[in-house]
Amino acid sequence: MECCRWTTAGTLLLASLILSSRTARSEEDRDSLWDAWGSWSECSRTCGGGASYSLRRCLSSKTCEGRNIQYRTCSNVDCPPEAGDFRAQQCSAHNDVKYQGQLYEWLPVSNDPDNPCSLKCQARGTALVVELAPKVLDGTRCYTESLDMCISGLCQIVGCDHQLGSAAKEDNCGVCNGDGSTCRLVRGQYKSQLSASKLDDTVVAIPYGSRQVRLMLKGPDHLYLETKTLQGVKNENSLSTTGSFLVENSSIDFQKFPDKEILRISGPLTADFTIKIHYAGAAESSVQFIFYQPIIHRWRETDFFPCSASCGGGYQLTSAECFDLRSNRVVADQYCHYYPENIKPKPKLQECNLDPCPASDGYKQIMPYDLYHPLPRWESTPWTACSSSCGGGIQSRSVSCVEEDIQGHISPVEEWKCMYTPKMPVVQPCNIFDCPKWLAQEWSPCTVTCGQGLRYRVVLCIDHRGMHTGGCSPKTKPHIKEECVVPTPCYKPKEKLPVEAKLPWYKQAQELEEGTAVSEEPSFIPEAWSACSVTCGVGSQVRLVKCQVLLSFSQSVADLPMDECEGPKPVSQRACYGGPCSGEAAEHTPGEIQLLYGSLQELDELYDWEYEGFTECSESCGGGVQEAVVTCLNKQTREIADETLCVSSRRPPQLLKACSLDPCPPR
Repeated sequence: MECCRWTTAGTLLLASLILSSRTARSEEDRDSLWDAWGSWSECSRTCGGGASYSLRRCLSSKTCEGRNIQYRTCSNVDCPPEAGDFRAQQCSAHNDVKYQGQLYEWLPVSNDPDNPCSLKCQARGTALVVELAPKVLDGTRCYTESLDMCISGLCQIVGCDHQLGSAAKEDNCGVCNGDGSTCRLVRGQYKSQLSASKLDDTVVAIPYGSRQVRLMLKGPDHLYLETKTLQGVKNENSLSTTGSFLVENSSIDFQKFPDKEILRISGPLTADFTIKIHYAGAAESSVQFIFYQPIIHRWRETDFFPCSASCGGGYQLTSAECFDLRSNRVVADQYCHYYPENIKPKPKLQECNLDPCPASDGYKQIMPYDLYHPLPRWESTPWTACSSSCGGGIQSRSVSCVEEDIQGHISPVEEWKCMYTPKMPVVQPCNIFDCPKWLAQEWSPCTVTCGQGLRYRVVLCIDHRGMHTGGCSPKTKPHIKEECVVPTPCYKPKEKLPVEAKLPWYKQAQELEEGTAVSEEPSFIPEAWSACSVTCGVGSQVRLVKCQVLLSFSQSVADLPMDECEGPKPVSQRACYGGPCSGEAAEHTPGEIQLLYGSLQELDELYDWEYEGFTECSESCGGGVQEAVVTCLNKQTREIADETLCVSSRRPPQLLKACSLDPCPPR
């Protein structure tokens, strides 16, 4: 019969069900041999994370499968700073017990890779290390930088959720099982610039709550710390010796070597830290730093606003406000907009006051949200341009209370109607970051091995993020080339001119110096130079210069009109030298030497502004004015050049002179 015929699949399914049933029954039989678990023991510690256990009894005359003890963590609250290290307490308990007939002051030996759960201690002032107990107390950390704890002499894994056996881990921001969105990575480099008037300088300011701070100084100078608590208390630490110590309750690990210093802070920092450098030698030092900075301004959802109707059914909305996690107060929205990671939550809607109105004999139907008469709201004009491109400025806007009718028409109303929400600020600070500044790299070796030569260095314009950018003042730019003298006597005729650097080194210096990274401010971005127009002798190179801006949200680059970019436009043409032509002597003619020497100079040494006569008089009689004509000239050829070649030189002031001073004849 069809109903009684088994398929192969049906047979496998039945077998699977029988096996599953037997497995479940065997587990029940196994557990039935045990008594119920007992109550949990007292925690092994009162703070800092301890262990508690529970026991059960085997009810069978035979051996029961499984364990008769289970553990869990407890007292997972931080200990006060004065409590000290738990392992150190266990070592110090042996201070009044003689070891080999002598008393010692015992200090903990942590992070033993072979047996982290034994109590090994070192006698202060000696190299004597002794295992004073085979097991540390339950709840002792296996390693100083881990939550894993010792239980019954074995290291047990503990997750950031403080559960035994858990694989949960903190992200770089210190959030358990987090996605890293509550902080940002900050890395950079500082290079000392020696000055007779400065004894120290600021390397980097690291704000409260930052984590995984790492700094390395290379050179003869010395690091030190300045701290400022949230209460405004300031302190200084000289970092004079190698060791681990507490600064404002933050654990500091400092290592001092003859040629470098290393500073590590796990964090989170409990104060604002300013890392400074004290100049100690004639040589320059560099500091590399990296840390995770918390995002201290985050959106916070508000409570529901008052209902739009007192009866008969209305609606109410929530909003979002920018909250400063440090000061625990609401701040202007732009502080949250500064972080692209912050996404403003959308408003929530709910119905309210649904009871019928007293004057109504029926029930008011709740209309869809988009047909409601919206609440009055604050509306603002766009922010004005910042008063300063860097170093701190202000921008303003106008804010007014408006109301929108059901047809979508917007009209201004009295401000009190919008007072259910805070009025938006009308002034805010902007561009509070430091202005770009010149950073000179190390000098190259001298171009000669004896006598007089030249040396070069790369000069970069560095912004507040440590990125190579534009915007530095050409007036304050350090020179990239200078003469040098090697005190070894030469046994050949002296060169007429200092020997120029080989082209690859100079090309590297010049390209690094002139290269500009696209930023969120409109800036001139030059493309690569074309090949030299000649293969030998003196020729020219050209390149394209664009006005571009980085769109922060899409991380894309957009081209802008040239007048959108401020500051001097980089040159688009320069001289180049392709080496001696075949058959030519190694010596150059005076003219070629002048061209070659000039091609490697700054462009403003080749081109400059000059006055070339005056315009016609503005009046034929009765007094007028004439304006001096300014042109860009090639200093060598005296030919008029494109004005873009003179952008690095200051344009001369406008000159006017009186003309046609004779009185006009009467009409």
